Amino acid sequence: MNTAEVLELLQRVAEEVINPRFRSLDEDQIDEKNPGDLVTVADREAEELLTEALSRAYPDALVLGEEATATDDTLLPRFRAADHAFTIDPVDGTKNFVHGSRNHAVMAAELRGGEVLRSWIWQPQLGMAYVAERGQGAWRNGERLVRPPVGDQPRGVTSRRRWIGRALDGLPPLELTWVCCGVDYPKLVEGEADYLLYRGTQPWDHSPGSLILEESGAFVGTFEGGRYRPQDDPPAGLVGAADRPTYDRVQEHISELL
Repeated sequence: MNTAEVLELLQRVAEEVINPRFRSLDEDQIDEKNPGDLVTVADREAEELLTEALSRAYPDALVLGEEATATDDTLLPRFRAADHAFTIDPVDGTKNFVHGSRNHAVMAAELRGGEVLRSWIWQPQLGMAYVAERGQGAWRNGERLVRPPVGDQPRGVTSRRRWIGRALDGLPPLELTWVCCGVDYPKLVEGEADYLLYRGTQPWDHSPGSLILEESGAFVGTFEGGRYRPQDDPPAGLVGAADRPTYDRVQEHISELL
């Protein structure tokens, strides 16, 4: 499947099984995988359709879906060893989706040899498509994305609520993200934040956005100081930054939060 065809797949699945449930979910269509970790019928059905289509197109690739991983503890180890793989997040920002927020997304990424080669983020309620190909740039609805320069007071955001209000190295206090990686990463590229801090590092959450950042001139690295690679052993956390100097400044002081 070419890059446009994969985006069309995400959009078609969203139209079929996600959009009809937006602000229309019944209580019996919402479950908890773990306390506070929601999953809906839309998540499950979308992932099944996406997995089936990608597996048919790429029979030798491993497809890592968020919901399948919850019931198959062999998937993540097999993903980390796979030469060719896809990640799927069928409804990123499920809590937002359940509570009627438009800030949710359908995401996918393709990896070969440990590197993200292509990625897709579709925001169905916002009508925004973000696509990246390694070495070819990142695009929003067909428009080339270039991360704007950082201002004098870089704005940091985090989804970890206990860190909100904390300040690193004299920077402004951390604020809350949009609580959806499929919205957070694009917002960083577009200049609405200058760095993101994440404690959770699941590949389906960060593979798509990491390539979009890199291809727009931004940077994603680990708390430990290395470049983020989704198939490596899980790091302690991630910093998405508008540029390498901003990452270096934040990473140097990350221990203040831990």
